[in-house]
Parts: sequence; structure tokens; C-alpha cells
Amino acid sequence: MNRNFYFIGIAFFGMINGIFNQLWLIFSLLYVQTIAGPLLFGNLSLTLMFASLMVSTATVILGGIPAAIYERVTGASESNDASLWIWLAGTAILALPAVGNFLKIGL
Repeated sequence: MNRNFYFIGIAFFGMINGIFNQLWLIFSLLYVQTIAGPLLFGNLSLTLMFASLMVSTATVILGGIPAAIYERVTGASESNDASLWIWLAGTAILALPAVGNFLKIGL
């Protein structure tokens, strides 16, 4: 399979988790308001979007950790299909709490 399809799927699950996971979004919003509130002019919409971006990025990074461990153990010099599947599965598992909201609201 083309590597781009893996990356599209990984980005999709990261986006779903960043937008629809209410627990992580509220948690990150509390920290973004105190840290980056003045940077974003105290605008709640910008702060919420930045918090959503942080959750999406964290999902992609945390989902990639098992794939990186697999590549390290097998000694692969670059990502292969197995490690990309592991990365995709990791982000999908992290996005499971947000799937219910995504299916209820839609995109």
C-alpha cells in the first residue's frame, strides 16, 4: 500500500481525537489558557483551536511510540509497512474515546 494512505489515516485519527475528545481537550484548554492566553490575545476561540491542535499532535506522537520501539527492536533503518500499521493502530486506539462523539456529531 502507498505510504501516503497510512499518513492520511494517522492524521485523520489524530484530528478526530483532537476535536472530539472532550476530556483531553478540556485538560489541555486549562493549561493553554494560562500559558498561551496572552499570546492568543485572550480569545477563547483561538485558545480552543490551539488546545485541539495540541491534543492532535500528542495523539500522533503517542501513537508513534510503539512503532518506534518496533523499528528499534527489528533494526529497521526506515519505516516499513508493519511499523506504519502499528502507528496507525496506536492512533486509532487513542482515538477510541472520541469516536462516539464523532459519530454522533459527524464531520
